[in-house]
Amino acid sequence: MKFIMRYFLMLTCLAFTVETAFAQQPQFREKHQVKRKETIFGISRMYGITIQELIAANPEMNNPGYELKKGDIINIPWSANQPQAPEVDQPTASSQQPTAPVKREKTDVRQREIRVGVMLPLHKVNGDGKRMLEYYRGFLMACDSLRANGISTDIRAWNVAEDTDIQTFLNDPKAAECDVIIGPLYSKMVKPLADFATAHGIKVFIPFSINSHEILVNRNLMQVYQPQTEQNESVIDHFMERFSDTHPVFIDCNDTTSQKGIFTFGLRRRLEGKGIEYKITNLNSSEAAFFKSFSPTKRNMVILNTGRSKELNAAMAKLNGLRLSHPELQISVFGYTDWMLYTRHQLENFYKFDTYIPAPFYTNLQSPQTERIMLKYRWNFHCDMMTALPRFAITGYDHAFFLLKGLHMYGKDFTGGAGMVGYTPIQTPLHFERIGNGGLKNKSMLFVHYLPARHTETIYF
Repeated sequence: MKFIMRYFLMLTCLAFTVETAFAQQPQFREKHQVKRKETIFGISRMYGITIQELIAANPEMNNPGYELKKGDIINIPWSANQPQAPEVDQPTASSQQPTAPVKREKTDVRQREIRVGVMLPLHKVNGDGKRMLEYYRGFLMACDSLRANGISTDIRAWNVAEDTDIQTFLNDPKAAECDVIIGPLYSKMVKPLADFATAHGIKVFIPFSINSHEILVNRNLMQVYQPQTEQNESVIDHFMERFSDTHPVFIDCNDTTSQKGIFTFGLRRRLEGKGIEYKITNLNSSEAAFFKSFSPTKRNMVILNTGRSKELNAAMAKLNGLRLSHPELQISVFGYTDWMLYTRHQLENFYKFDTYIPAPFYTNLQSPQTERIMLKYRWNFHCDMMTALPRFAITGYDHAFFLLKGLHMYGKDFTGGAGMVGYTPIQTPLHFERIGNGGLKNKSMLFVHYLPARHTETIYF
């Protein structure tokens, strides 16, 4: 099944050229009075025009906060004869071979629009599709913002579901014209896409969890996901850098299902290698025994061996009791990315105990930037983002802004290195490093620091 989505919902980011023949026609074809529940996407389909053409004929649609309202009179332009594609959740099947397009030379991408291919499951059948659909919507929102900065994009998307053969989509002549392809989601598809990228000089930006040998041998790949083992090593490195003067206290929370022992074991070995003393105590220890594990003169850095909510609640209760009995103790807590899910209930404890949470992202739902993009998403797509960490639409927005701005600035020489783009992410920081002679892998991590002064800072590394 082949599905090419050129103009999706309210955002398209596709460049177009109005032929000079249209210059002799009236400026607009007709006027349209907006009816209840009509959308820009629906109106453009009704008249056989692109969303880009409709917005160009009605510049007020570009204004922040613009809303299409019942009774509005809008201009309907002449069409540039570009075909409309079906919506993403209504894919069509065809046994016919696609018509060969006019081949476009890959001139310097810094001097023209960036040709982007998206090869992800874009459907509403299951969780994978819904998450990637939201990611793609965020990607399109970034393209819309980049256009205001003079960066144009030509986007083509294919609904590459888990049970499909990606080669079917790679056979589409349009795929070879891309400068960069976003995807895939599934590891089994990396090899054929990587080979295709090598043959056609295309960058492949892999946005989510993938385990593939190709990153070690293919210079065209950019992999965002970091395996947990690599994240652990990075976090331990920066723990040793930042907290070497603290007194670490490890609390065994008696969670037999926990996988955090891999991290705590690695951290303990590193502390021992540096000759740094630490203590181990247990959640079930008596108050006196628990207290003896803490230093009265140094800042105590508490590390649990679980990321579960139940044990976190018990540990925080234990620490609150200790603080009441011994207010002179300096106590900080070092946590896990999982804890971000519990922020609503643990925020006061996070502040009280000067908590640091390592993560590859941070979604500050109270920040003005996050509030604006969530509002814009609701306005564009008539629904809220999924309640998830990270927010997939914001991930797509950050990825697109970073990647496309980088390609616009550096062309084929863009490697995503730290400081190349100068983009401050809303949620998801990125910086890439070359893996030997292979591809580029994201190495960005951060500490979310909940300060006792009741505000939060992000420490990037």
